[in-house]
Amino acid sequence: MQRTLHLRSLLAVGASAAALAAMAQPAFAQTAGATVIEELVVTAQKKEESIQDVPIAVSAFSQDTLQKQKIDGGPNLVLAIPNVNFSKGNFTGYNFQIRGVGSKLVAGSGDAGTGIHLNNAPLTANNLFETEFYDVERVEVLRGPQGTLYGRNATGGVVNLITNKPVDHFEANARIQLGNFGEQKLRGMVNLPIGDMLAVRVAGATLKRDGYGKNIVTGNDADDRDLYGLRATVAFTPSDDFKATLMYDRFHEDDSRSRIGKQYCTKDNGPATVGGVGYSTAAGGLVGQIQRGLFSQGCQATSLYSSGVLGTVNSQATLGGLFGALGGFQTGDAYAGKTQTPDVRDIESTFDPIYKASTDIWELNLDWNVTDALKLTSLTGYSKNMIYTRQDYNRYTPTTNFNTSPNPVNALAALGPAYAGIYATLFPGGVVSDPQNGKFNRFTTSDISAGKSKQWSQELRLQSAFDGPLNFNVGAIYVDFKADDGDYYVMFNTGTAWYQVNNLLGTGNANCTTGAGCVAVDPGKDPNRSGRNYYDSYAPYHLKSKALFGEVYWQMTDTFKWTLGLRYTDDDKRIETHPVALGVALKAGETAGPLPAVNQHVQFKETTGRFGFDWKPELGFTDSTLVYGFFSRGYKAGGVNSPCTNTGGVICGPPTFEPEFVNSVEFGMKNALLDGSLILNGSIFHYDYKGYQVSKIINRASTNENIDAKIKGVELESIWSPVRPLRFNASLGWLDTEIANGTSIDTFNRTGGDPLLTVVKSSAASNCVVRTADAATALAISNSLGNPFALLGVCTPASTAGAGTKLSANSNAVAIGTNAFGGLVSDGVATNLKGKELPNAPHWTFSFGAQYTFDFGNGWDAVLRGDYYRQTKTFSRIYNSMPDQIDEWQNVNLTLTVSNQDKGWTLEGFVKNATDEEAITDTYLTDDSSGLFRNAFFTEPRTYGVAVTKRW
Repeated sequence: MQRTLHLRSLLAVGASAAALAAMAQPAFAQTAGATVIEELVVTAQKKEESIQDVPIAVSAFSQDTLQKQKIDGGPNLVLAIPNVNFSKGNFTGYNFQIRGVGSKLVAGSGDAGTGIHLNNAPLTANNLFETEFYDVERVEVLRGPQGTLYGRNATGGVVNLITNKPVDHFEANARIQLGNFGEQKLRGMVNLPIGDMLAVRVAGATLKRDGYGKNIVTGNDADDRDLYGLRATVAFTPSDDFKATLMYDRFHEDDSRSRIGKQYCTKDNGPATVGGVGYSTAAGGLVGQIQRGLFSQGCQATSLYSSGVLGTVNSQATLGGLFGALGGFQTGDAYAGKTQTPDVRDIESTFDPIYKASTDIWELNLDWNVTDALKLTSLTGYSKNMIYTRQDYNRYTPTTNFNTSPNPVNALAALGPAYAGIYATLFPGGVVSDPQNGKFNRFTTSDISAGKSKQWSQELRLQSAFDGPLNFNVGAIYVDFKADDGDYYVMFNTGTAWYQVNNLLGTGNANCTTGAGCVAVDPGKDPNRSGRNYYDSYAPYHLKSKALFGEVYWQMTDTFKWTLGLRYTDDDKRIETHPVALGVALKAGETAGPLPAVNQHVQFKETTGRFGFDWKPELGFTDSTLVYGFFSRGYKAGGVNSPCTNTGGVICGPPTFEPEFVNSVEFGMKNALLDGSLILNGSIFHYDYKGYQVSKIINRASTNENIDAKIKGVELESIWSPVRPLRFNASLGWLDTEIANGTSIDTFNRTGGDPLLTVVKSSAASNCVVRTADAATALAISNSLGNPFALLGVCTPASTAGAGTKLSANSNAVAIGTNAFGGLVSDGVATNLKGKELPNAPHWTFSFGAQYTFDFGNGWDAVLRGDYYRQTKTFSRIYNSMPDQIDEWQNVNLTLTVSNQDKGWTLEGFVKNATDEEAITDTYLTDDSSGLFRNAFFTEPRTYGVAVTKRW
């Protein structure tokens, strides 16, 4: 059996990227006291090449590198690669951003800007942020548009995980790691040859640890881990010209991982007066209390680092709070006077988070050397993914309970004493029986983000290795991805209680599931789409993508080569959009369940490619040099926005969003110097970006918008080994992003700071903007009526009179019509985005590593290593406002590795995040009806431990 190794020699240490794993030319003789940096072979161009010969900005890490630098999984890659940013997302995804390009959109039919591949096969749904790296040959990160060979959704770049393949001799290893937070991590591998043509390799990893924080309510750990990965690979090599590799990979997790971090909110109590008009004092001030809540947006737009930011949302400004007021369940703010615990790892949830995920992947790779100069490759992939997460929607519990008898100021007060009797019957002692949230006498909310998907892909590729100047790499790929069983639920007991009251009045059955006029109440703890007492976003999605691609290489001289690549992509997306059925009563003969689907279809056909050169000049001051320059055009498909109901003063965004396009110009240089002991690489780039996709939430629906941007940057990477035992590595990234044009209404600051404008709640608990004078008029009328709920009509246009009129000379808020109070209604002030930075794009990223190897003799040595990383401040949203700013942060990792390669023993001690930084990596702003709190995401706390590895 012919053994194929991609690594010419394992890296003794890792640094980042192209600089880290540089090629040592055969002519590089080791000089006294110096060492030649080892060669690493990558497949950045879908063929095996030395990383120093690849005219692409690429980072590569061997398993040994990953281990020494404590890059345990996808999130840690940010610590070693210039101009890369990573953060968990609000739902079940993440944002891996390269050069300012990632996935700041939220849409079932949306795509990431960074392509994730396993052994060169694309994975639309993946576990990059959850899984651990184990038994990998290398992890490659390609920076810049890679659309020609890697295909769709690679406008930012590509992460390609290459697993170890079976070899023709027996080998095995076992590793156990113990750390703080009760960490227990096991890894192992066994490789078994079977005859001359067959070999099997089985590897696995498990991780169990306690939570980084506590759930103050239950007393249990929060954000713990219990997961495992398993991989089996079979290689069949009947001849030197044919090889088949079949791989099965499984990931499974079942624990209390927190899907989101701390909720940040500086409470907004609402203005003391509105245009000089005070709130009603009727009913002992109860009317005025509700009125003031309707002029609150829940949370103020304050800095993430300001005092009071760990407050709580004003529940009166939420949809659940609105139901609480309508039914008289809650008096005032449910969280009045509440401040969260200052420990950002702790939560205060009614129940512990539930996190379940599993992925099964099958891949079959066939390589056939048709001739000595032609190689045909077939890569077939199939994957199944499941994710289920459930947690408390608000990460804290109320300070006040539900009323044991209804607040006298309620929307059903006209029923008189009869309502008090109904209330006592349905809610004895103020206890609401909500099938999904349980029995509680306080405001309780929860959400579920869940889904299942499957994907099949097939790629065929033919590449040449002719002796002449012309060669090629051509192929075709087909991807079929289905996500047909996914939901995002938000369940709140005040909503269920409100529908129970109305069901009893309308049908005689509070928990009805059938019959005209019934708002069906799902009887199960786990919702199944049959209920209309909760919010359910349900939109099955089917993608069919096919492409033809190819590159031609012309070796004009021995040192100069031209490359021309083209790709034609056809993305076909079909979305079965079901409008949100919250509160929609059944019609006669209608069965409870999702509303009829609106079938939407979008298709994008685009041609992309790249053209450029690479040149290997002979310079007197370098051992080897590669200079390259490329123009590339990348593309990422558009999609369909979440359904939005344009009622009750809600102004919805466009039903679809457009594709992204990037025109990139990049020049780079890769150098080996000082007899191969110094690698110095760099690149400069400029992007003209069209249609950058960003998201915001309007009326509980994700709306994605397109903007244009300019991006430019510089990247430097180096590794230097001045003497044999000492090695340094460094990387530096500079990034400048600028939005070229566009406007957008900031839902966190709809008035734009104009005192002549005021935010008001709509009947759907979304926000609108009216003139402060008109708001004062509406409040005066509400006072005269003694009815706070009259204000819910302020956001609802009664006519189109005045549409297009500016509400204020100081701003560009434009009216969509006139309400019943005679005032103009607007969605808000549009922010001019020109000149603002793209989100999550720090100007500077810097990493530095150093290690020293002590040789003790008899095969024993010790490697002491330290790694430092720093990124400057950035913004979480395109508005670049004070609330969006994320401070700079840093990280320090330390390792000590003692090993004897001959005996197969390795002992390791480590500290990650040695300075215990508590850094925010990103935030997510919720919508108006949730109170505009921000979910924050953090780096992990300081961890430390020891590990033992035995190799055979």
